[in-house]
Amino acid sequence: MILRAGSSANLRLACALASFGSVSLARHNGMSDFLAELDALTADAQQAFAAAQTPDAWEAARVEFLGAKSGRLKDVQKGLGSVPKEEKPAAGKRFNEVKQLIQEASETAKARIDAAQASQKSEPVFDPTLPGRPLRVGRLHPITQTIEELKDIMGRLGFSVADGPEIEDERHNFEALNIPLDHPARDPLENFYLSAAAAATGRKDAPMLLRSQTSTVQIRVMECTPPPVRIIALGRVYRPDEVDRTHYPMFHQMEGLLVDRHVTMADLKSVLRLFASSYLGRDVHIRFRPSFFPFTEPSVECDYYWNNKWTEFGGAGMVDPNVLQAVGYDPEEVTGFAFGLGIERLCMRRHHITDIREFYRNDVRFLHQF
Repeated sequence: MILRAGSSANLRLACALASFGSVSLARHNGMSDFLAELDALTADAQQAFAAAQTPDAWEAARVEFLGAKSGRLKDVQKGLGSVPKEEKPAAGKRFNEVKQLIQEASETAKARIDAAQASQKSEPVFDPTLPGRPLRVGRLHPITQTIEELKDIMGRLGFSVADGPEIEDERHNFEALNIPLDHPARDPLENFYLSAAAAATGRKDAPMLLRSQTSTVQIRVMECTPPPVRIIALGRVYRPDEVDRTHYPMFHQMEGLLVDRHVTMADLKSVLRLFASSYLGRDVHIRFRPSFFPFTEPSVECDYYWNNKWTEFGGAGMVDPNVLQAVGYDPEEVTGFAFGLGIERLCMRRHHITDIREFYRNDVRFLHQF
């Protein structure tokens, strides 16, 4: 095309051509700048997430590039406005691809950091030069240890072990033991009666209670065993005693029973002396004091000497003929003796413990000594 100077038409045409060239250049620069900014953002984001080694560093990179308000990806998105209309679809597609790449880099870094921290927690570095950690092995309670030793001692004296229920009826706990209905030992204030247990049996006229002595076991054994009988029964008994250094509402008792022909008080004393020297030591001093129990006649209290004073550790005596008759034995044919010893008091004497309450405080420092 030839333009002649001075022509107004020519001047207008020249201006139009210049304007068209500037518009095309602006469109080209808007798209290319947007893509270049996306490429630079992708490189920066991938490098930042790859360098993050801690949760704090990862969080800082996430906020910088993916923050909802001030993230760099959000800022680049605003550049879509400078892209020509016909090129916006391509620019939007590239923007979504870059966003996906940055999110994948973020997720990969997060998984890597979490795995590293979990590995450090679950698999600490093993140092073979460190000394081993001793295992804390459990121990039997001192009362249980005492019970096992008493079984061993009495077993060597010819006694076998018998057992019975801790919830008893009045016949086995009182009547068969020659304890009449008006006896103070049957007072409800002196026993733990259980109305719920009586209701469970369906016999409201037969009160149930926590046994107050292991003598109930000897009744049950004699009811189904013909003489001779030579047993011990060890277990918990319950009495509403006021708690002090030597009394507790629940304690353990060892009941001994021997029924045969020609059993005498001398046999009882011999057995108790042999038992005391076996458990408490040959230097122990014991004595027998006259006493009274409804189920033995004659009856004695047994004491041992400790801490410069005499301490009771049980009662004993010859089995009352009424008790023998209650279980079907003939008092003219057989006789027997019985004794009941407090296991806590024996254990206290053995280990120099001055307060029975220590056994039931569950203080590991105390129990670990045995």
